[in-house]
Amino acid sequence: MLLLQAVLLLLVLPSPGEVTTTEETLPKEGCAGWMAGIPGHPGHNGTPGRDGRDGTPGEKGEKGDPGLVGPKGDAGETGVPGVEGPRGFPGIPGRKGEPGESSYVYRSAFSVGLETRVTVPNVPIRFTKIFYNQQNHYDGSTGKFHCNIPGLYYFSYHITVYLKDVKVSLYKKDKAVLFTYDQYQDKNLDQASGSVLLYLEKGDQVWLQVYGDGDHNGLYADNVNDSTFTGFLLYHDTN
Repeated sequence: MLLLQAVLLLLVLPSPGEVTTTEETLPKEGCAGWMAGIPGHPGHNGTPGRDGRDGTPGEKGEKGDPGLVGPKGDAGETGVPGVEGPRGFPGIPGRKGEPGESSYVYRSAFSVGLETRVTVPNVPIRFTKIFYNQQNHYDGSTGKFHCNIPGLYYFSYHITVYLKDVKVSLYKKDKAVLFTYDQYQDKNLDQASGSVLLYLEKGDQVWLQVYGDGDHNGLYADNVNDSTFTGFLLYHDTN
């Protein structure tokens, strides 16, 4: 079939010696039996064109949904302290609390006086005038204070001196711990005193006693002059 088409094509074409003019050439449309040529192969793709210009920005879209919460960031550095603010108004006082349980109060005290002149030396002086002895820790029959609560005690004495010199000592557990001496002035009343802090254990005894012979026993008391002996607990031993 291809060979036949080639032969027909050669017959139609003019020979090299023939002169042809445009007027004599018959139009292709008028040539009976004319046939189209073989279709050619598709051409290669051209090179891509340049990018076009940026388009005009579109209208702003609607707000999207919130995204997921991200992880907590690291703590930042501590800032500089700010300026102290003004002082606030006083708050409303709170309600009064409930009364607490009362603690036990340790008491031990006495204060006694001399009723008659003492004449016997080297024995406890019996102060029989009782000013205070509520706990009965002082024994008027012996003149001795008996410790029932261990702790620190304060003792003092004030004596009137008349007719003779006085030498008085304060005893604790059969041992003199404090001494007082007063020299009598003729035709006059004199005063002597002493005080001391002592730690006592339960069962200890404290008393006053004239020491020496009878020449130093000038303790005196009457209805206008007193000789007194006093002691009391400062604080008890917590051990």
